[in-house]
Amino acid sequence: MKEDKGITPMGRMWHLYKLGGVTPALASMMGSSNAQQMAFIRFMSRNQRKESTLETPLEELEAIVFDLETTGFHPYNGDEIISIGAVAIRGGQFLETESFYRLVNPKRRIPRHITELTGITNEMAVNAPDLMQGLHDFLDFAGKRVLLAHGSGHDKAFLNSAFWRTSKVTLTHRVVDTMMIAKWLEPQREDYGLDGLLETYGIENTGRHHALQDSRMTAELYFAFLKIIRSRQVSTLGDLYAYLSRH
Repeated sequence: MKEDKGITPMGRMWHLYKLGGVTPALASMMGSSNAQQMAFIRFMSRNQRKESTLETPLEELEAIVFDLETTGFHPYNGDEIISIGAVAIRGGQFLETESFYRLVNPKRRIPRHITELTGITNEMAVNAPDLMQGLHDFLDFAGKRVLLAHGSGHDKAFLNSAFWRTSKVTLTHRVVDTMMIAKWLEPQREDYGLDGLLETYGIENTGRHHALQDSRMTAELYFAFLKIIRSRQVSTLGDLYAYLSRH
């Protein structure tokens, strides 16, 4: 059968959708690699909470402690992710063989002050994987495990923006925020930034604003918090959420 030379790309996509569903249609529009990555991201989003983790004891809970570096603070106004770092933990210990780090090409210039802060240059970023690949690889590493971050509002906003722009889904993983834990444990404290908390809890600052190093230090902070949480008769993830919801 001869191909209709006059058919538009959108018309071809709709024709393929009617014949075989969304996957061949996306493959036609985006290329098979990007379509597969999008399909994986959408699958992970749909299936994330089918198995409840709320009854999991904190001593057995597997989580991914992660951090992002970005070009700024406004994901819905042009700022982009430039690196993703993460480590895996179980209870109060690292899973030493499991860590993750990716540079991401933001497809825009990285401001000088961000380069000075993070060490990530435009030359480094231009050869890095694109956002879709970075998100795919991060979700592949994280699986269905709970996510943990410090000041997670920033990270969740960037991930939600990125997931929506690339795959029309939002983050569905459960997220635990060590800043919220600090506010619960030390309600009179004035500074809840990571630097100050690391100093208070005697955790070595091994170099801030590198996504992998920040993830490791945040995990160490969580381990310190976990010792205090145990003494307050908080034993499961559901218990922890209940206490954090009050603060």
